[in-house]
Amino acid sequence: MNTKHQQSLTSYLLPLTFYFLLLTSSAFAQKSVSLEDIWKTYTFRQSSIQNFNWTKDGKHYAALKEGKIIKYDAIDPMKFEVLFDQEKTKTAAGKTIRMEQFTFSADEKKILIETESEPIYRRSSKEENYVFDATNGSLKKLSTKGKQMHASFSPDGNSVAFVRENNIYVVDLKSGTEKAITTSGKLNKIINGTCDWVYEEEFSFAKAFFWSPDSKKIAFYTFDETKVPEYNMQMWGDLYPKDYRYKYPKAGEANSTVSISVFHLPTSKTVKVDVGAETNQYIARMQWTKDANILSLMRLNRLQNHLDLLHANANTGKNSVIYQEDSKTSLEIESIGDDLTYLNDNKSFIFTSEKSGFKHLYLGDIASGNLKAITTGNWEVANLYGVDEKNQVIYFSSAEISPIQREVYQINFDGSGKQMISQKGGTNSANFSSDFSLYTLSHNSATEPLSIQLKERSGALVRVLEENNKLKQQFKEYGFNFREFIKVPLENGVELNGYWIKPRNFDPAKKYAVLMHVYGGPGSQQVLDTWGGQDFIWYQHLMDKGYLIFCVDNRGTGARGVDFKRITYKNLGKYEVQDQISAAKWIGKLPYVDASRIGIWGWSYGGYMSSNCLMQGADVFKAAIAVAPVTNWRFYDSIYTERYQGLPQDNAAGYDDNSPVSHVNKLKGNLLLVHGTGDDNVHFQNAVALQDALIKANKQFESFYYPNRNHGISGGVTRLHLYQMMTDFLLRKL
Repeated sequence: MNTKHQQSLTSYLLPLTFYFLLLTSSAFAQKSVSLEDIWKTYTFRQSSIQNFNWTKDGKHYAALKEGKIIKYDAIDPMKFEVLFDQEKTKTAAGKTIRMEQFTFSADEKKILIETESEPIYRRSSKEENYVFDATNGSLKKLSTKGKQMHASFSPDGNSVAFVRENNIYVVDLKSGTEKAITTSGKLNKIINGTCDWVYEEEFSFAKAFFWSPDSKKIAFYTFDETKVPEYNMQMWGDLYPKDYRYKYPKAGEANSTVSISVFHLPTSKTVKVDVGAETNQYIARMQWTKDANILSLMRLNRLQNHLDLLHANANTGKNSVIYQEDSKTSLEIESIGDDLTYLNDNKSFIFTSEKSGFKHLYLGDIASGNLKAITTGNWEVANLYGVDEKNQVIYFSSAEISPIQREVYQINFDGSGKQMISQKGGTNSANFSSDFSLYTLSHNSATEPLSIQLKERSGALVRVLEENNKLKQQFKEYGFNFREFIKVPLENGVELNGYWIKPRNFDPAKKYAVLMHVYGGPGSQQVLDTWGGQDFIWYQHLMDKGYLIFCVDNRGTGARGVDFKRITYKNLGKYEVQDQISAAKWIGKLPYVDASRIGIWGWSYGGYMSSNCLMQGADVFKAAIAVAPVTNWRFYDSIYTERYQGLPQDNAAGYDDNSPVSHVNKLKGNLLLVHGTGDDNVHFQNAVALQDALIKANKQFESFYYPNRNHGISGGVTRLHLYQMMTDFLLRKL
């Protein structure tokens, strides 16, 4: 093409192109996000794969889709088999069930199907379970005597164990006989095989029994709650409210006495395991080693600053200490216990520890208890995804590149050959097949929703399983603005990780109100290069109304090492509140921020923080929303609170000095306090105490309670109602 003619044509086309882009951009900008889009129709919910399960051959996977369990050839998705169809498979009585979850037996000839579930607490539920036998197509109810909890196949697939009304039962699938292996269970007194409230919430597990590898034994917890004080919640709705009473140990109060036993199925003999003479302690983890006669236990003292890894003989109950670890502050079981993996040689184990100042992987020797570092450096391992013993390779994720990212790596047992296998920044995770020949690589970021790729061991892409293209298109149609990550300097020289989201058509010559979001609790992170979920969509709605969104991870948060995380030890709320106030002052100095209109909101620990910031930072914040906040650490549970505060009997100032209740006289701004009356976690008592203190101080505020709603404040249109109320409050008060 003639150059002169090309220049002339270009000069003609560029204005037209710019005009077209302007029109297109304006069209996108006209489509705004409504609260109904977010919390009623869930227009922007991202897609995933429901109940993804690798099969034992490592070449197929099963998933739940439209009421069917479908087994796919991992390489060729056109090759698939419907293993179970809820519309076509009926019980002997002709009943059609509605499947919610499923689990394979080890040989994959039977499927345990969960239906009609009823939630109990955060991680527990009871449900009806059915067993589908793929060899003959039969579908049988597991038990006719009431709903079950934690139903689990034995490794040989011949039996299923479960918990009902605080006792453990075993069903022989061949004969159909049901046998109780404990009989002492009693409401609010003795629990067998499932956790008490505080273990479930703070040690992050609910099922408290475990089949031995040879299917001949079941190891289980027993919680004696007799001395634990009861908490009473009134449940509203009937002519007379009903009491719901359960055992909840607040900080400094009596915990359950926990014991461990092993039931031997062939002899019906129960062996009690020696866990030590001290009863005021925690058995924070339990699992079988590769030896069907050796049980592994993790024991923590009440203050959670000393750990023992124990091995117990299932036949005698006697134990030996394999490894010990101490901390000047506290030990978090999620950082040291969740990755414990025993190797097939019965001599070694993989372990994670923060003893270097950062969470890292170690190879442990059972005989000596010595640990050899596999990973090292001033960065943290996040999750362990698999141990390939055949090739001596470990797969894990870490925050090595940045605390706000997660990459997936592989490394040899001896620490050599570390290699990143994820390709994109943001947040990555992996799920490996049984033989490690294939894996799924999941990715999302602040600008991209979930995508899932299927890959070969070499890293070669097999195919894409999920892309969320519809959601990506919606981003364009609605003209979404995304998080920009920044560094926020403190006066003491520390830099905090933060992000902001600027309003659409941002004009630096204007002045904008700022809404800060905070959680801020120990080891947590809000500033992550990850998909932001429903709150991120809500921020799009608020940005259309002229708010700039701002978030900072204060000192005490995670992925930056023990020193950064543990600075808040025995002083929860002190440094965190200082940092949030400093961050608000910093952003208030920017030329496009209206420093007189800075607000802050948070939920749970974040509600504790937002209410504290409004009071202690009375000249900085104009408004705050506190949803389901802790307002006094004396009201919260023993395990979490004492881990970070010690006992209230020993640390009264740490408990009281940074309670919002202690600072009500400083309140100047606008407070909205929200709580569910059925909150089993952060009790409604917290809201009552803060309201009472505010009234006594003659401070005006707004409050709202949600009858019978738990800590999540959800159900029906509850979330829509909540977010409409919070939005209206901000429009009126910020």
